[in-house]
Amino acid sequence: MTALSRPEITAEVTEGVCRLLYHHQMACLTELRLGNGRRLDVLALGPKGELWAVEVKSSVEDFRVDQKWQSYLDYCDRFFFAVPMDFPKELIPDGHGLIVADRFEAAIIRPSTEKKLSAARRKKLLISFGQTAAGRGNKFSSKENVLG
Repeated sequence: MTALSRPEITAEVTEGVCRLLYHHQMACLTELRLGNGRRLDVLALGPKGELWAVEVKSSVEDFRVDQKWQSYLDYCDRFFFAVPMDFPKELIPDGHGLIVADRFEAAIIRPSTEKKLSAARRKKLLISFGQTAAGRGNKFSSKENVLG
C-alpha cells in the first residue's frame, strides 16, 4: 500500500468533515476565497444561520508551516481544525475546535468556543454563501464569489 500525498490526505479529511457536518444539518462549501483574500478549506452553514470554519491540516509540517488560520476567525462563529486520525492532537491550540477525519468518517474531538459574528458580517457572509452555492450549480456562472 502506498502512502497518500498531502493533497490526497487533505481531500480525504475534507470529505469526512463534510459528511460529519451534513449529519449536523449543515451545508458545506469548500475552497472558498474570503474577503481578506485567504482561501478557507470548509465553511459550513447551520440551520440557525451559524457559520463554522474548518481549516484542514494534512500533517504536522502543514500545520507548522501554515500559520494563516488566525485570519479566518473573523469569518465564523466557530473555528475548527480538521486533521487525519494519526495527527498529534496536542498541537492544536486550546479554544479552537478539533475534528479528526478520514474520507469515511469524522468526529468532533473538541468543541470550538463560540464567538458570534457581527450582524453586518453575518449578513454579508450569508448572502455570499448563497450566491457561491448557486453559482457552483449554474453553468452560466463565470466568476468566483468572494465571501465576506
